[in-house]
Amino acid sequence: MPTEPKTILNDLLKLMGFEPTLTEQKLDDGGLFLDVQCADSNRLIGRHGQVLGDLQYLANRICFNADPEAPRITVDVGGYRAQAREVLIKRAKEAADKVRKWGDIVELEPMNAYDRRVVHQALRDDPDLETQSVEVEGTDKKAMLLRPKRKE
Repeated sequence: MPTEPKTILNDLLKLMGFEPTLTEQKLDDGGLFLDVQCADSNRLIGRHGQVLGDLQYLANRICFNADPEAPRITVDVGGYRAQAREVLIKRAKEAADKVRKWGDIVELEPMNAYDRRVVHQALRDDPDLETQSVEVEGTDKKAMLLRPKRKE
């Protein structure tokens, strides 16, 4: 079985019936970004990116099982993640403004791990607030809480 992330994802997509073209980019954090171009990309993205998220999870598990030192893979299809990421960051910054203005805790909607990580990274350098992931009962997702930074 191949251990190269790009090859693993390509083989996985072909088994799913797609004829993909993949481009690879190394990320600053040591991860790997794989962009997929293919016909019928909406089917590969799925509702709210669910299929894309599942595909990314599966590719990461296969790579990690083959090589525990494998880089973390981020999979995108036709720029979907990049566009969704910008919308998510905008919503997170709007929520952060509410926290600063009113001093209340703001809870964002339940999100998958990838989206929570995007929010944490987008707001990590904000001196006025902190982020926290909390369990959402009855789901496999967690919500994000934004709160004023505690005075030490």
